[in-house]
Amino acid sequence: MSNKSSSSKGSRDASPPARPARPHSARTHEVRIIGGEWRRTRLAVADKPGLRPTPDRVRETLFNWLASLAGAGGGELPGWHCADIFAGTGALGFEAASRGAASVLMCEQDPALVLQLKAVQAKLDAQAVQVERGNGVTALARCTPRSMQAIFIDPPYDQAALYAQALRAAVPALAEGGVIYLEAARRWEDAELAESGLTVFRHLKAGAVHAHLLRT
Repeated sequence: MSNKSSSSKGSRDASPPARPARPHSARTHEVRIIGGEWRRTRLAVADKPGLRPTPDRVRETLFNWLASLAGAGGGELPGWHCADIFAGTGALGFEAASRGAASVLMCEQDPALVLQLKAVQAKLDAQAVQVERGNGVTALARCTPRSMQAIFIDPPYDQAALYAQALRAAVPALAEGGVIYLEAARRWEDAELAESGLTVFRHLKAGAVHAHLLRT
């Protein structure tokens, strides 16, 4: 099966030359937008520590939950204002915009990921999407109070302190009836969420992912 050189013919111990390893930062894979205007659009996933896009199954369930709250058919979110404050690949934010959200604020601190988000925004002509480089928690604190129908909180799992900070900043920005999506490596219980005035409305475990839909 292997393509051996002439000098290795007949040698049982000869092995094919090793392929050079690809640089760690060069490995990429993709996720796809599941529904709406940009359905099946592929989003590149850079090989960066802590970057793990929400799995397809979880995103599909999440946006079915949101659409049921929106009262719209086909998984749509017409007129919704959303924030994706640890945007990463943009899988959550672009999914919301694809499904008709009126505005989606995406915040990301990694400069390479910000450039990638802006490239996708330009490619899709996603006029409802605003990409910011910076601290998503700080950006939430600047939002008009009670203005957001959905806030997506999906920080790196190893940065536990960000969860409580983000939840505290998100609650004042929630519109009446609005929800927070919280993705974590464990289930959050009502007792600890009560510190921010939140309760679990929906919960899903898929592999290592715990997906929560929270409301006040």
